[in-house]
Amino acid sequence: MRPALGTAAAVALCAAAAAGCGVGPGDDAGEVELTVSRDYGSEILVDEQDSISESDTVLRLLDRSADVETRYGGGFVQTIDGLSGERTDGRASDWFFYVDGIESPVGAAEYQLGDGERVWWDHHDWSSAMRVPAVVGSWPEPFAHGFLGDRYLAEVRCVRATEACGAVSERLEEAGAEIAIRFDESAPEADQVRLPVLVGTWARIRNDPDARLLASGPEQSGVFARFSGDRRALLTLLNQRAEVAGSLGRGGGLVAALRPGDGPPTWVVTGTDAAGVTAAAELLGDALADRFAVATDGGGGPIGVPVP
Repeated sequence: MRPALGTAAAVALCAAAAAGCGVGPGDDAGEVELTVSRDYGSEILVDEQDSISESDTVLRLLDRSADVETRYGGGFVQTIDGLSGERTDGRASDWFFYVDGIESPVGAAEYQLGDGERVWWDHHDWSSAMRVPAVVGSWPEPFAHGFLGDRYLAEVRCVRATEACGAVSERLEEAGAEIAIRFDESAPEADQVRLPVLVGTWARIRNDPDARLLASGPEQSGVFARFSGDRRALLTLLNQRAEVAGSLGRGGGLVAALRPGDGPPTWVVTGTDAAGVTAAAELLGDALADRFAVATDGGGGPIGVPVP
């Protein structure tokens, strides 16, 4: 994801961003949740609910809760509560923001907030992954409300993982999602914007165009974990420098969001084997909170990815 807005785009939009900040307050438009963290969610700095008006933007919301410094006419957030973007020893750190778990196509001063949205700012080293375009830590979003006015149909694609698929479907329904279930290669729904949720072992889903990004590492997938092997799959977990932090064999599972294009993300609930997929399905809920992706060894609880 681009830092806050994206350096080049920020320059192009700075005039519009500055003008947007001059809009007066409007009628009450509901409540949103604001989270500010650092190092891929490993340290939470701000976590609060706030009422919004019709004219509120992501930047206005942040400015009410923190001391903010901007650049490029207000289109690029440089500093929040004294923590700034920086370049040190060839590595770069900056502020990035997500709305309902998805990077915004517009800047913080341009994004008009709506009721129930979840805004998440995180300061992290992006040298190993220039883009992390979708995250799981805003659960139950984007399933509950969608994104930018589009309510998604959660299309649960069951790839020979019937038990785990039932658990995933149940968790999604409890979260307020509208779901449709597909088994293997059954025909997709065509009347609504779909958010695919792949449920199956790595061996079964690895040929999916989005899922196979998980074999390439964070520079391609935006997820600090990668799968290797086939029937004896191995899940390697990485830290934010993309260095190996550990690996999971039997019973290893992962929940992650992939978004190679501009459409809805693809969520994967997968594992090295059937037990790993079942363990990953059980993560859907509070275990995802404020994490970019989450792994499990099947018995030791959730593991934030990247590993701190």
